[in-house]
Amino acid sequence: MSKKYESLAGTIVEKVGGSGNISAVRHCQTRLRFTLRDTEKADKEGIGNLDGVAQVVESGGMFQVVIGMHVAEVFEEVEKLVPNREGQEEPDKGNGKKMSPVDYVIDFVSSVFQPIVPALSGAGMLKALMALLTVFHLVNSDSQTYYILNFFADATFAFLPILLAYTTAKRMKCNAILAMSVAGIMCHANWMALVAADEPVKFFGVIPFYLVSYTSTVIPVILVIIVQSFVEKWLNKVIPKAVNLVFVPMFTFLIMGTLALSVLGPVGDYVGEGLALVFDWLSTNASWAPAALIGGLFPVMVMFGIHHAVAPLGSMQMASLGFDSIFGPGCVCSNIAQGVAALVVGLRTRESKTRQLGLSTGVTALMGITEPVLYGLNLPKKYPLISAMIGGGLGGLYAGVTHTHRFATGSSGIPAVLLYIGDDTMSFFWNIIISLLITAVSTAAITFILSLKFEKSVEIQAQETAAIENEEKNTVYAPVNGKIVEMGDIPDPTFSEGVLGWTMGIYPEDGIVRAPFTGKIVQVSDTGHAIGLEGNDGMELLIHVGVDTVEMGGMGFDPKVKEGDEVNAGQELLVFDRKAVADAGHPDVVVVIVLNADDYTATELVAEGTVVAGTKIIQLKK
Repeated sequence: MSKKYESLAGTIVEKVGGSGNISAVRHCQTRLRFTLRDTEKADKEGIGNLDGVAQVVESGGMFQVVIGMHVAEVFEEVEKLVPNREGQEEPDKGNGKKMSPVDYVIDFVSSVFQPIVPALSGAGMLKALMALLTVFHLVNSDSQTYYILNFFADATFAFLPILLAYTTAKRMKCNAILAMSVAGIMCHANWMALVAADEPVKFFGVIPFYLVSYTSTVIPVILVIIVQSFVEKWLNKVIPKAVNLVFVPMFTFLIMGTLALSVLGPVGDYVGEGLALVFDWLSTNASWAPAALIGGLFPVMVMFGIHHAVAPLGSMQMASLGFDSIFGPGCVCSNIAQGVAALVVGLRTRESKTRQLGLSTGVTALMGITEPVLYGLNLPKKYPLISAMIGGGLGGLYAGVTHTHRFATGSSGIPAVLLYIGDDTMSFFWNIIISLLITAVSTAAITFILSLKFEKSVEIQAQETAAIENEEKNTVYAPVNGKIVEMGDIPDPTFSEGVLGWTMGIYPEDGIVRAPFTGKIVQVSDTGHAIGLEGNDGMELLIHVGVDTVEMGGMGFDPKVKEGDEVNAGQELLVFDRKAVADAGHPDVVVVIVLNADDYTATELVAEGTVVAGTKIIQLKK
């Protein structure tokens, strides 16, 4: 495992309050999800500023650290630092308070469905491959090859109750193997034979078993395992430890098998049928609504963590009706919109860091992973997020109006278009293509129009080194054009009180920061807003642009140097966007700090009023 992930995991665990503050931890596709004993101990800002972390979100009673596509690697290292912590404590306890009912439901649904997403995606894409092979007459639907591929793909859906039994058991803190075995009872071939025979079944001649097929169902097994968690705990309490290993499983199978086939399973089936009726009504009478709403509002759902509660509706509809029009079409439109918005920003901006971020996360979003682009670019800049929500909503609206649906659960990026191919139709495939074209074109146009305003201010042309002639020893020259401000007048106590060293500031007239002397770059902050230098004469200097600008996460800052670079006095070090700093609510004062002023007998501010870059501003004496 990469040392990078090991280091990042260690820092995250430390900044959430240490392993002792973690009651549970798991991960989804892009984020670590912590249940903390005391959220006040977590350094939210510090974690958010780590290289490799896109954002920190507190939602649904969870402390969520957004990593991106490498979350599994980071989680693996986190697990080593927090051994066996999952399951030691009820996850509805965080900071000593119970979750709200809504938060609890969201967390429950997420923890049950999220782990099985890879299996559903794999099976869904295999279904899409079968449809392609059939449409292009590469495989005959009557062939053995098609038959074999079909049960390859169907296995996940046929035995979905067993997968859900495992995840529900993990969430309810009961024995997952016993839960899977109970689900196996519900899906057993002999029970299916009794259902097919359609003759009354009575257990011991007294207890009626209702003839319901539970393969590919969702609600019944979840209900069964919830009840099992309480039955199992009771059995463990009343059965002596000496025979616990034998009799707890035996009575669990007897009790839960009976309850599953006589009461709980049928009740869950009725609930599932009710949901199916709702889905059917929506598909017939308001098909435009789910796709349009999810297409437009999905980023907001992600920010608040409620997408985990919405996404399973698609799986439930798939299990009930054989297709998904509730979640899939709107989600893929939203993801494509976010990717397109980021790509337009990347092409429009003059900031190298923003360009790199926009192009890389934009491509990732087009593949269905949007949290890096959401938290890293679109949300901080705001206007690409607005553009994406409008474009995603328009594309989703077309998908809804045309009753577009997918035939399998899977990816929500460009590869997802294959999921809209049916064995006997290509109409939904072409509809989703049109939906995505509407999404992409409208998003790109809106983002471009808005960028004319919001990106204009950062189009600062690079300038050549403004050489300083006759550079003097132990002297600092103005790094920017602007008005001098003394230490006590800088609007931040850390700077105004000289906590870091002798300090002064300049309110800049433009966004170009130059080297204040000849020397070496010893530090460039990850967010690009601060640069440390060491002069050839031993002077140590820190140039900090703005107050609290670390919160901007690098947006608006474009460093032109890197650690270890040799620089000449007057050489361009950094270009920043003053408007972006102002829009973020931060003073843009450029703070100059002499870190080793104690090595000198005197440090004197030798300029006042307005200065130009290259003017002598600080004189030090040995």
